[in-house]
Amino acid sequence: MEFKNLLLETTDGITVLTVNRPQVLNSLNSEVVQELECALYELDLDASVKAVVLTGAGEKAFVAGADIKEMAAISSFEAHDFARKGQRLMLLMRRMRKPVIAAVNGFALGGGLELALACDFIYASEKAKFGFPEVGLGIIPGFGGTQNLPRLIGPNRANELIFSGRIITAAKALEWGIANEVFAPEDLLLKAIGTAREITGKSPLGVAYAKDAIINGLNMTKEDGFRYEASLFGVLFATGDQSEGMGAFLEKRSAQFTGR
Repeated sequence: MEFKNLLLETTDGITVLTVNRPQVLNSLNSEVVQELECALYELDLDASVKAVVLTGAGEKAFVAGADIKEMAAISSFEAHDFARKGQRLMLLMRRMRKPVIAAVNGFALGGGLELALACDFIYASEKAKFGFPEVGLGIIPGFGGTQNLPRLIGPNRANELIFSGRIITAAKALEWGIANEVFAPEDLLLKAIGTAREITGKSPLGVAYAKDAIINGLNMTKEDGFRYEASLFGVLFATGDQSEGMGAFLEKRSAQFTGR
């Protein structure tokens, strides 16, 4: 499928998905949100794709927020609908069986930060900037930011960032646990693809079930999370990937996983 605002390039099971609106700092409007949802849904169904790296076009921005021109003209009802569409995209990313790595190459503000937070983890350029400026516009984050950020870094730091509208550096994002690692701008995409390649060498089912256990377990009590983990652990012992992985280990050879 062709997209107006996205670029997709797949090599060796890794898709680099780029939001391609550099003239407006890759800002999110309704069309971009819809295209991202379609693209990620298709990638999740594509058996040849094992991992996704999400980034933004140009050197200035990952995604510099939602399109304020579009938002300024909408009604309360339309704003609610827009927020739910954005949240649906974020939930899709969390529920995907494939890992999604954010390669934040510049500004990740508002909806852009929410998009990065919906990825499984974040690598950042030294030039990256992170923040939620919404309160300065008389609104709040609407694509899951008030829910995902406190779960990642705790409510106190999330409160500080959201209430102040402050924009923080990549170094601060690393210190606070928003970003996993920070790289020189020219190394960022290569490092993200390198980690994606490392992941694609593992069992696709193992990775998918681990993602499932982590994300769903966070919404359970620890005891229920343990039970859920044990159920997925047991299910994997009925798969070819488990048989191949353990067989390869015992036979001292590289495993050839099929995702079945």
